[in-house]
Amino acid sequence: MDYVRRQQGIEERLSEKRLKALLIVHPPNVRYLTGFTGSAGALLLFAGGKRKPVFFTDGRYREQAAKEVARARVVVGKQAVLAEAAAYVARQKIGAVAVEAEHLSVADHVRLRQMAKGVRIQSAGGIVEAARMIKDEQELALLQAAVALGDRLLDVALKAIRPGVREIEVAAELEYAARKAGAEGMSFETIVAAGERSALPHGQASAARIPTKGFVVLDFGVILSGYCSDMTRTVHVGRCSSSARHMYKAVWRAQEAAVAKVNDGAACGDVDFAARSLLKSERLDGYFTHSTGHGVGLEIHEPPRIARNQKEPLRAGMAITVEPGVYIPRQGGVRIEDMVVVTAAGHRVLTSAPKELMEL
Repeated sequence: MDYVRRQQGIEERLSEKRLKALLIVHPPNVRYLTGFTGSAGALLLFAGGKRKPVFFTDGRYREQAAKEVARARVVVGKQAVLAEAAAYVARQKIGAVAVEAEHLSVADHVRLRQMAKGVRIQSAGGIVEAARMIKDEQELALLQAAVALGDRLLDVALKAIRPGVREIEVAAELEYAARKAGAEGMSFETIVAAGERSALPHGQASAARIPTKGFVVLDFGVILSGYCSDMTRTVHVGRCSSSARHMYKAVWRAQEAAVAKVNDGAACGDVDFAARSLLKSERLDGYFTHSTGHGVGLEIHEPPRIARNQKEPLRAGMAITVEPGVYIPRQGGVRIEDMVVVTAAGHRVLTSAPKELMEL
């Protein structure tokens, strides 16, 4: 990864915003800019690269920081990372420092102001997240690898699904296979929701048993080399009724309509509108209760938001999910989700798992 280029891009952005310095504390942002994978680290960048970046950590990560951190001078402190950074800022008489306000607690804000005497603390959130929205070729390759692993895991889940098996058992089989295949972890709590529980958009795997008939929603992802995948497939146990088949086909068509709208320059809201319009034509839009998608990368939920009235334009290099769903209480639900990359020519779907309705 070109961490130097990334840091320089943020330094230029600070100059444009007339900010002197930025203290970065959110672990995914720290990793994005330095390569550091530990849990205790902060990076201080200066506008225009007028000073060398400074990385703060504690004694647990002395050797790791020396090996991983790119470009910055590493300071191993004897106190908490935030306190060490504040003391440094005060000693160096840096007049003003911007912070990632959305990633600091109220208590941290208070402590920072108390410790960084004589320094004006400014709020400048979203600068690094904005840069992270556009993935480079290395990042896209890592995302593709994570997605490919997720594709393979679907077969594991399908073999585990049968009437009487608990949802948590299906999740356990899937997660065990993910670890054996090299995943660092799951992107989020695995969702296995069967029967009436499939109408819960975030129905995390429970002790409920899979019924003899009904939909089963499988929503899961893996972390590979720090990057997340996210996919959803819905299958049906037993013979599918005509109404259930109609619901499934409507969601599938809505998902494909939304994917077709993914293009460089298209508004995020247009992708969401495409899915809702299709479901409205089938009188199912009232059962679509969440946004159509989100960005994915070092975090499972990143900008941009693929939601109603979102005017953020899609740009080549963005990696997003497209995941419309229909959830009818006391009946069941369907969601279909792919990861999609925006390209200069349109889009590329990363997920390759089949979407045809499967009756198990």
